[in-house]
Amino acid sequence: MRAEPQSGRARWRSGKAVAGMSALALGAAALGVAVPAYAAEGCEVEYTVVNEWNSGFTANVSVTNLGDPVDGWELEWDFPGDQQVTNGWNADLSQSGQHVTASGSGWNGSIGTDGTAEFGFNGSGGGDAPGEFSLNGVTCDGGTGDPDPDPEPTPDPTEDPDPDPDPDPEPGERVDNPYEGADLYVNPVWSEKAADEPGGDAIADEPTALWLDRIGAIEGNDSPTTGDMGLRDHLDEAVAQAGDRPVNIQVVVYNLPGRDCAALASNGELGQEEIGRYKTEYIDVIADIMDDEEYSDLRISTIIEPDSLPNLVTNVGSRDTATENCDTMLENGNYVEGVAYALSELGDIPNVYNYVDAGHHGWIGWDTNLGPSVEVFMEAATTGGATVDDVHGFAVNTANYSALTEPHFDVDDTVNGQQVRQSDWVDWNQYVDEQTFAQALRQEAVSQGFNSDIGMLIDTSRNGWGGPERPTEPSSSNDLNTFIEDSRVDRRFNPGNWCNQAGAGLGERPTVAPASGIDAYSWIKPPGESDGSSELIDNDEGKGFDEMCDPDYEGNVRNGNSPSGALPNAPIAGHWFSAQFQELLANAHPSV
Repeated sequence: MRAEPQSGRARWRSGKAVAGMSALALGAAALGVAVPAYAAEGCEVEYTVVNEWNSGFTANVSVTNLGDPVDGWELEWDFPGDQQVTNGWNADLSQSGQHVTASGSGWNGSIGTDGTAEFGFNGSGGGDAPGEFSLNGVTCDGGTGDPDPDPEPTPDPTEDPDPDPDPDPEPGERVDNPYEGADLYVNPVWSEKAADEPGGDAIADEPTALWLDRIGAIEGNDSPTTGDMGLRDHLDEAVAQAGDRPVNIQVVVYNLPGRDCAALASNGELGQEEIGRYKTEYIDVIADIMDDEEYSDLRISTIIEPDSLPNLVTNVGSRDTATENCDTMLENGNYVEGVAYALSELGDIPNVYNYVDAGHHGWIGWDTNLGPSVEVFMEAATTGGATVDDVHGFAVNTANYSALTEPHFDVDDTVNGQQVRQSDWVDWNQYVDEQTFAQALRQEAVSQGFNSDIGMLIDTSRNGWGGPERPTEPSSSNDLNTFIEDSRVDRRFNPGNWCNQAGAGLGERPTVAPASGIDAYSWIKPPGESDGSSELIDNDEGKGFDEMCDPDYEGNVRNGNSPSGALPNAPIAGHWFSAQFQELLANAHPSV
């Protein structure tokens, strides 16, 4: 949800709009309770506005079929005003005037009896709910066709006539989604830097994650986005930002031994064998601070070790992408042991919610990568003192640029008889965007033994891909590769490109529960932080120079030997990059 500044903190607005509601239903909706739409027999619809900003909104729609199974469905409604669907996911959406049609396709094209299909979309205009829905021509009123329904029971005069069916959790109480019903922490150091940029005040109050990328960051080391504030200082500030809602502060735990074995730009301070220092000087210190009683009312979301565990699958052994460093980290086991220790120690703290980083679709989206990566996640979650209960969920696209949704094609589409998967861009990947990948990874994780209530985070800080180069409609070409090139909103040379990408824009604003299985869209990577230097720059942070950050580099096997697409004149990783911030602002989608 769009963060609104109020008394120096970000407030998230959450509203559920439901069609055809009675007065009782309206009262429940005002309390934030999900109420099914009572507008037709044989089906019911829940229409949820999860995010609203000045020029638009995000809505999720859940349709439940109460009749016979349907193979191929269409849900139709009329908007009450001038709303326009701008892009959607998990359904094909079309609009004529105020009338909208959403059609199931691919994996959710059929709905069994009592089955549910879910989809979502972004729209322009206000978020007022439609009054009525129909499924395959049948008006949805939630009815079952019972000719003699039971009458309403006589109320008990001793009971509360209007009980709260979903009371707000007490401060510090464990919750299913730590982003729901909470304000997100606004880092004052990043906020000040953003506000100092031309036009940056428009997003300066957005919540971003705090990165602990070395031991010194715990106490404060004057880094660009933590300043001289240490972890305790930021937690104190989060407590100060709290009002009538709890505050969720997001902390990236990022300092494994031999960190980022396949990318030099984000190498770390600890050598490959320094697992002891990682535990005692880094994780133990972080855990001791977070476990302080004065922070017990906060919700602390930790993103555990970006770009680590998947390397043990994709960049080792006989693969042509293997590196000597990754082979070493697989052999010594310190990635798995380090992540397991972080999960165990931080997972013991009641108000800490661990999200394990799980790469992105352009890295892990092939079957040969996804299943084996989840196996490594499971190994880390069951090593030493760690258990699956220490994993609240997974984070994808952290500090990356993969599009949240590709609005103009799905992976199952065909062009002139050829599958989208066959295109040079998709390259037989099972996914074309982050949302479908995140939902599939969640299902795979549950199938391998992770808890069924895990949630996903998607980093949307730099994957908007707006601006004049963004396609507004599908290509009309019958040539597969031309169609994909002219239709895709992700404008990188290759999905493997990760460093300071030219043309990128801010993505969806931080949003709570935007889609099935997704806890939040989150700005984990603070916009304006460099991914790595464009040339070798000496530094005392252990960060090297990676050719993928050189604008003149022509690529390697990990990015299909494509140009790097990196911006010039970039500082070392984590340092403020004004030119990148300005480009992200100019190319934001939704626009700022």
